[in-house]
Amino acid sequence: MKIGFKILLGLIALLFVIGVNANANRFRNGLMNDDTTKVTKEEPKIPESSIVDEVIWVVGDEPILKSEVEAVRLQGEAEGTKWKGDPDCAIPEQMAVQKLFLHQAAIDSIEVTESEISQDIEQQINYWIQLIGSKEKLEEYRKQTVTQMRQQMHDDFKNNKLIQKEKESLVKDITVSPAAVRAYFKNLPEDSIPFVPTEVEVEILTRQPKVAPEEIARIKDQLRDFTERVNKGETTFATLARLYSEDPGSARQGGELGYTGRGVLDPAFANVAFNLTDPKKISKIVETEFGYHIIQLIDKRGDKVNVRHILLKPNVTEEAITQAKQRLDSIATDIRANKFSFEEAATVLSDDKDTRNNNGVMVNTAQTAEGPTRTSRFEMKDLPTEVAKVVDTLKVGAISQAFEMVNSKGKKVCAIVKLKNKIEGHKATITEDFQVMKNVVLAKEREKTLHDWVVNKIKHTYVRMADRYKNCKFEYEGWVK
Repeated sequence: MKIGFKILLGLIALLFVIGVNANANRFRNGLMNDDTTKVTKEEPKIPESSIVDEVIWVVGDEPILKSEVEAVRLQGEAEGTKWKGDPDCAIPEQMAVQKLFLHQAAIDSIEVTESEISQDIEQQINYWIQLIGSKEKLEEYRKQTVTQMRQQMHDDFKNNKLIQKEKESLVKDITVSPAAVRAYFKNLPEDSIPFVPTEVEVEILTRQPKVAPEEIARIKDQLRDFTERVNKGETTFATLARLYSEDPGSARQGGELGYTGRGVLDPAFANVAFNLTDPKKISKIVETEFGYHIIQLIDKRGDKVNVRHILLKPNVTEEAITQAKQRLDSIATDIRANKFSFEEAATVLSDDKDTRNNNGVMVNTAQTAEGPTRTSRFEMKDLPTEVAKVVDTLKVGAISQAFEMVNSKGKKVCAIVKLKNKIEGHKATITEDFQVMKNVVLAKEREKTLHDWVVNKIKHTYVRMADRYKNCKFEYEGWVK
């Protein structure tokens, strides 16, 4: 009885305390006044300008942050980008569409290699350097080193490449007939007919400045030292690649190239890489058109191999460059004197394998509406910068003075060029420029296909957005559900 009575008293005391605390909490939360009248407390609205960051859209399970949209807007303003409609609506929509394509690329197992990413980054950096005047001015303007720019750009360029390949996959089977092309342009207003920019055909002859034997010995000794340090356990191959490799695309990845097929690699590099069997061993020194390498196996998967490498490029002296230029100027003089033709000289004397077997004619591998194509015609913007500057000063049939340039392998070479042909800019005609007109029609068909694909993808994708975006005029229907 005594125990039961104590328990009863304890329960009464506990209920009393709970009741007092509940009422106290209700008063603090504004749910009761001192007359016990029920009231509603309204939360103050937070001004949007005071929000540092927030998730403004969710597409699938991928968020879009306010800060990301603002960063794209600022970059667009700096580059003069014009958005379709209100940027507040167009930018997050564009980012959402990119996420749809990236998601599909993952489903379709689309892959890009580090070399592809590196090539796109280098083209962008070279374009910036051309615009601003020098590497030093670019670094001063962006307040970053070129290395930091490459690192910052890597992931965005990788995603852009994945999106590009996914789009190509989605439209690869679309074609248009000649009848459809003629029908499209038959009643097209004059001011809507496409303008074909000025195009040129260029022949080139290059000479590689000779590298001193002692410089090659220095490079090889350094690579042997790297191998020895890794074998002794003093450091790792990946660490040395990050610090010393002169392949900008793979250096930040510790030299890793990712799973790559034999056909993508330089033949000499591929022969060694595909014959490696022990990840603990480092290859012999390999010479390619890019420079000198050592390679370490990571893994093999089917007909692809994943390796790390360290690339070092020998330095070329000013004396060697001067000698190469003098040799080229002498060749140009003999051509002008009709001792032999430019085409004959390029076939026998040029160091450039890509053009030597083509009588020196440069080939433009362009991405068109029908996919990759090869043509001898270039718009000026598609020529290497150094070549374009020289060609712009030449008349048809003229041969340039010798000049320096960086070739597609990243090596400094000397060259002379001949302007073989020039087609002035003009309005396209169905007889002379059928391919141009066909590409216009094909591009429109592919654009419609991609638009319809996005609309259908939206229907089957979870989308949530902040209320302030629900009244936007979007390019694609179906975002607001």
